[in-house]
Amino acid sequence: MAWQNVSFLTDAASAEPVCDALLELGALSASIEDADAGTPDEQPQFGEPGSVTTPGWAHSRVVALFEPDADVAAMLAEAAAQAGLAGAPSFTVEPVEEQNWVQLTQAQFEPIRVSGRLWIVPSWHESPDPAAINLVLDPGMAFGTGSHPTTRLCLEWLERTIAGGESVLDYGCGSGILAIAAAKLGAAAVAGVDIDPLAVEAANANADSNGVAARFSDSAEALAGEYDLVVANILSNPLRVLAPAICAHVRAGGRLALSGILREQAEEIIAVYAPWIPLQVADVREDWVCLAGVRP
Repeated sequence: MAWQNVSFLTDAASAEPVCDALLELGALSASIEDADAGTPDEQPQFGEPGSVTTPGWAHSRVVALFEPDADVAAMLAEAAAQAGLAGAPSFTVEPVEEQNWVQLTQAQFEPIRVSGRLWIVPSWHESPDPAAINLVLDPGMAFGTGSHPTTRLCLEWLERTIAGGESVLDYGCGSGILAIAAAKLGAAAVAGVDIDPLAVEAANANADSNGVAARFSDSAEALAGEYDLVVANILSNPLRVLAPAICAHVRAGGRLALSGILREQAEEIIAVYAPWIPLQVADVREDWVCLAGVRP
């Protein structure tokens, strides 16, 4: 029997209480979407940390997954009552057939060619070029699989910049992809820091999978010191706030690269970092830029 994927419309105030009630009543999952997504009325919700957004959508769609034999109508009626709605909403049901979800997920991630000598390869794939520098990396809990333009910009900068023997710090390391790439490109000592302990755990596991010796920590103090190269692929708001801390890790004559920055944010970030390191646009991909410079 197929699972039941149920969808119905509601407003911003009711969406979360209905979801909570459905989960308590036995729904396998429940999520809220913008019912106007893909139209001119679509409302973006999630900006950078520190940005202000209005929570919820005036036209919300709740999507919930139920067991094959669940009494969906009864559960929706009870959830609506618990959420204080006047009556049960109209809903649609689509069957979800049993599938090999692991195989289906893996099929969505193919090897990524970053350059002529650098590839990112999921562990279940053979490398298209065994002679290349291959980063073994699976999608997981932490950001950084190589598919996002900002990650690609940083990888390309590292490839252009590393001559061999450098020390490298990946500030906001996520999956550890940049530190691991730096080590495989010839850096002598690599380290990474991230505020998320799960990211640090993922980075350590990825380093082990790649045979790379790297230090990862969720404490910047644990990685105190200056480095030849520092790369930070985060977002513009954290980059503003962290400018003094990031620049303090770059030695005199060392290089800094920043990404996670949209084109229209570049001049502001350049101005923020000007007291420490003069930056300029090093590369652009789609709407994202990589800024780089040398510390005097």
